[in-house]
Amino acid sequence: MLDATLQHLKALVAFDTRNPPRAIGTDGIFAYLRDHLPGFTVEIVDHGAGAVSLYAVRGTPSVLFNVHMDTVPDSPHWSASPFELRVEHDRAIGLGACDIKGAAAALVAAANASAGDAAFLFSSDEEANDPRCIAAFLARSLPYDAVLVAEPTQSKAVLAHRGIASVLMRFAGRAAHASAMQSAGDSALHQAVRWSSRALDHVDALADEAFGGLRGLRFNIGRIDGGIKANMIAPTAELRFGFRPLPSMDTDALLATLRSFASVEPAEFTETFRGPSLPAGASADAEARRAASAAIAQELGLDIGPAVDFWTEASLFSQAGYDAIVYGPGDIAQAHTADEWVALDQLRAYAESVHGIIERTSR
Repeated sequence: MLDATLQHLKALVAFDTRNPPRAIGTDGIFAYLRDHLPGFTVEIVDHGAGAVSLYAVRGTPSVLFNVHMDTVPDSPHWSASPFELRVEHDRAIGLGACDIKGAAAALVAAANASAGDAAFLFSSDEEANDPRCIAAFLARSLPYDAVLVAEPTQSKAVLAHRGIASVLMRFAGRAAHASAMQSAGDSALHQAVRWSSRALDHVDALADEAFGGLRGLRFNIGRIDGGIKANMIAPTAELRFGFRPLPSMDTDALLATLRSFASVEPAEFTETFRGPSLPAGASADAEARRAASAAIAQELGLDIGPAVDFWTEASLFSQAGYDAIVYGPGDIAQAHTADEWVALDQLRAYAESVHGIIERTSR
């Protein structure tokens, strides 16, 4: 099935599905997928702002495969056109080849090599943290025993990953000459720096917490802006930070603790995005849910890999009550890079595995 997978991958890479700007419609790549899934009942829905989903069903499948078709923007460091697939030695090179059009191509190839029951959900909203395609699908509450979400896991079944949260903080002080004596709340920048020091100390204190091979809290202060000049007390400051909790951590409790480190109540503390961990739900149930997913992976004949630090939309399916597994070809180290590539043996193994799952789970 490798030849068929590469033919489809060449076509899929040629479609510009960069996100942003997510200038994606119901034609183009989604029309291609529809036309190459004969025998499937296909629904294509435009959810607005370039978010498009294609749901394809044949028979009465028990497993749903999900893969996003949007990619990150290309960088100026590509050595050739990112929209022209190149097959060189042991790899296929092209924008999205690894993350994650290679999996989509393999799904189409596997589906056409089998007459078994199958279900696919293709979407275009993953790279912008705007999961409206997934939200619309989950609202239908369709019955599936498992959901396999394609992301680069080297064709291993990943049962756990971190959650993600992003926060905007604003601090308010008062403009004055810097020669004046300052109280704790006078300088907005001083407030931001003091908060940062306390937050980083707290992260260090969580270094020994563990879940499924993952350790500690991933935390990053990505941006601090504010102030006017060195001899003026800063009247305003803005800070943006993000963290990636373990599945066993309580995100709401973490947010409350982090907020409490401010020496003066922040002018604003707004969570701008949250993605649950995998498995999602109460932290006390995380190990039990991971064990249930492990049993499904074994039934499907999948090799189980380690938990990962990156976030995926599998957690959204898990949050909705599905047993969700992250499973796809390629290595995350090649995702989002110039001259992005996926190994040919990964594409072959994944296509053959999907074909086997379709055959094994057909009713």
